[in-house]
Amino acid sequence: MLSGCSVSSLAARFAFFPPDPATYAVRKDEATGRLVASGVPRDNAMDVLLVDTRRGNKVVAFYLRNPCARLTVLYSHGNAADLGQLYDLFVQLKVNLKVNLMGYDYSGYGASTGKPSEENTYADIEAVYQCLETEYGISQENLILYGQSVGSGPTLHLASRLPRLRGVVLHSAILSGLRVVCHVNFTFCFDIYKNVKKIKKVKCPVLVIHGTDDDVVNWSHGNELWKLAREPYDPLWIKGGGHCNLELYPDFIRHLSKFIREMESITTKTMLKKIRQSLQPTKAAHRVNTATTTTFTTNCCCRIRVRKPTCPSCNFSCCHGLKNCFTLPKFKCPACLSFSCRGCFKCCCCGGGAS
Repeated sequence: MLSGCSVSSLAARFAFFPPDPATYAVRKDEATGRLVASGVPRDNAMDVLLVDTRRGNKVVAFYLRNPCARLTVLYSHGNAADLGQLYDLFVQLKVNLKVNLMGYDYSGYGASTGKPSEENTYADIEAVYQCLETEYGISQENLILYGQSVGSGPTLHLASRLPRLRGVVLHSAILSGLRVVCHVNFTFCFDIYKNVKKIKKVKCPVLVIHGTDDDVVNWSHGNELWKLAREPYDPLWIKGGGHCNLELYPDFIRHLSKFIREMESITTKTMLKKIRQSLQPTKAAHRVNTATTTTFTTNCCCRIRVRKPTCPSCNFSCCHGLKNCFTLPKFKCPACLSFSCRGCFKCCCCGGGAS
């Protein structure tokens, strides 16, 4: 029988297919001292970057500047492409959407070092976001996160941690790794990219784009993510669209442009309101009462919370947390198995019976 870790590793093997060999390489230009990418056109409006991650890898990023841009898109690509294949798409998005665009390769993809894994992709997007902040002065208020397919995992990971983010785009996104191959309605501890849980923590508008004929990630994934979003934007269901061809449909760029324009028009007053809300402490009503809740933990990462029973007679006032409250005598009647016999359970310290 496979352990949780084994299944997680197996799922990761099915999730990542970096092009081999990579479609580009990175080198330093001797004349300028800047990094350049071979295999893609030379572009004076594009910076090639090597970004260090907290897990010790160096990931390659392309930053494409648009002088007319008011917002920046941070693009996380699918599982079988690298930056060399995506360059033309990035240029089209930059021009048509009038945005700056930062794309990056996951660890183990393209010229990035390391090996692809769920945790590495989280570290990758965190490092690229920090680069946008420190090198380009781009704050989360002016940032839109874009995740395609597997890229929806790191996208929602970061989005769930940025309360003042401008917006999120989910393109052919997944509910979770195992849900792509298994039709289940619950989450295992060893599942990867648990977007079904993280989408609920995103506090900005979310645009979902999905093809109705997607035979890799079923349309139901996108539909469910849209339903779970706190601020769902009008979705785009592309009739007849597959998994890797949505950009070819005219509605794709039209609807995406509409979303970008509306995100640009969000007023300062609205943004300030979000900032104030994000700074407010969590209300006491939403806190878990640890005094009446016990957490049982198995030998993996699954946890089950079970509320402690309340003694109907003493209500904890004399039973010291029910440690010695109930005793179980020998069963004397068959009805006690259904707890209908008031004499079955008796309170040791107050004499109260369970009802």
